[in-house]
Amino acid sequence: MVWYLSPLSFLGKLCWVQEAGYRGSCQDEQNLKADERSRHGTVTPSFSALTRVNLILSNRLGSENPSIVAEMESGLKPMDAEELRENAHKMVDFIADYYKSIESYPVLSQVQPGYLRELLPDSAPNHPESLQDILSDVQQKILPGVTHWQSPDYFAYFPSNSSTAGFLGEMLSAGINIVGFSWITSPAATELEVIVLDWLAKMLKLPEHFLSHGKGGGVIQGTASEAVLVVLLAARDKVLRKLGKYFLGKLVVYNSDQAHSSLKKACQIAGIHMENYRVLKTDSSTSYALSADVISEAISKDCAAGLIPFFLCATVGTTSSTAVDPLSEVGRIAKSNDMWFHVDAAYAGSACICPEYRHYIDGVEEADSFNMNAHKWFLTNFDCSTLWVKDRSALIHSLSTNPEYLKNKASQANTVVDYKDWQIPLGRRFRSLKLWMVLRLYGLQNLQRYIRNHIKLAELFEELVAADSRFEVVVPRTFSLVCFRLLPRPDGQDNGYKLNYNLMDTVNSSGKIFISHTVLSGQFILRFAVGAPLTEERHIKAAWKALQDQASALLADPGNSEF
Repeated sequence: MVWYLSPLSFLGKLCWVQEAGYRGSCQDEQNLKADERSRHGTVTPSFSALTRVNLILSNRLGSENPSIVAEMESGLKPMDAEELRENAHKMVDFIADYYKSIESYPVLSQVQPGYLRELLPDSAPNHPESLQDILSDVQQKILPGVTHWQSPDYFAYFPSNSSTAGFLGEMLSAGINIVGFSWITSPAATELEVIVLDWLAKMLKLPEHFLSHGKGGGVIQGTASEAVLVVLLAARDKVLRKLGKYFLGKLVVYNSDQAHSSLKKACQIAGIHMENYRVLKTDSSTSYALSADVISEAISKDCAAGLIPFFLCATVGTTSSTAVDPLSEVGRIAKSNDMWFHVDAAYAGSACICPEYRHYIDGVEEADSFNMNAHKWFLTNFDCSTLWVKDRSALIHSLSTNPEYLKNKASQANTVVDYKDWQIPLGRRFRSLKLWMVLRLYGLQNLQRYIRNHIKLAELFEELVAADSRFEVVVPRTFSLVCFRLLPRPDGQDNGYKLNYNLMDTVNSSGKIFISHTVLSGQFILRFAVGAPLTEERHIKAAWKALQDQASALLADPGNSEF
């Protein structure tokens, strides 16, 4: 027998409906209330209608239909405070144990594609399973397929920091679980984001026009890819409002061959013709930074061809080698050509809270927008990409929508910030909580020490590489990334490409460490990025020993004579 419950309380009358048409009387509720008074002295205000239904049914049906009563009493409670307390403790214990044992896992997952389908059922369960069973599956089936980004032996790509403060902020955000697309949907979410972005801007000593009290301001995007897309759209629409939409095919975008590929994708989304996407060549003579002469020459050529240069992106800490483009020179070129100037400091921006590294963003005064990923090297759990703009109206003009169902007094009066108009999606999470927690629980001085320690560890690795004549440091280290390679034999056929690929592949396959690569001036280069929160000097030395040992094995193998 299936019961369809419809708890309705009106003037003290309670009804419920059974599939077969049974209707309980109001006398049942009166009897229940009298019983509750005898036990508690009063009727509990929070005593829910559903609970009253269950107890009435229990009294009426009793042993006659015990299975029905049991089924109703065990109904789904998606957010029960005590159940949350119990299970959240178990989850925190599981995560804490994971971090305590993280060094026991192979850094790079060793599974083969499709492994998980062999381990999990074909369909979701019909009935509930226990949290303990699920956590056992995480341990036995999920973690083997995880590459451990928080491992102290993780040196690939760029870091993606986690921290206690970031985790607690993420937990709080998930617990409150708001969708803060406009001020009215949760005023604190909007206002905290404005305040925290001003805090961080001041730590970076960004120009006043990036602060919220002027025409600009900051916003948290999901990633740097989203940040560059929204400012590209703002720049595009700003130009087309002046010239007309039919000039879209003449708009030209510029960045270096070391810039992140996200700008190319942004151009594809924004309708910029790919033949008008300029990738400007760099080389070792400038440590792979953009040259002002190369930029000027490209712009002059495009202007002569009747095209319209409108967007110029410079990078502080390129993905391949952490090259730093000369912002002051690039900014002046952009300004003289009436172009939007964007600075991508997704990785290295974090280092600029330290006075000794702040000069790397000198010239940001000329920028129309500036981006830094707090989730890379700033102890803020993914995702949290901070973006500042000089003129927020450019973003709002490009991205704003105002449907009737979202209208409200505060928004209509233009007295508040509605971040839905600064981003691509409508919905947004309470991400400022975790950045706020990081800034408050650690403070500026500890964050500076954290950055400096990683740079010091990278400097140690650079010295170890330089001391081994079989290796070379390819470009000077700037922050906490070391670019190096194993030197090939003089008669090597491919300039060490296969040799260094094999070195990377074998150390990664060992599970001891994880590194990644790039290509600079046609050479296959190994990247060693220090930045995981748990990394210490012993991990640097152990990683170097693993690389040395594998290099010795490769060079000694007669089968590798072509190297």
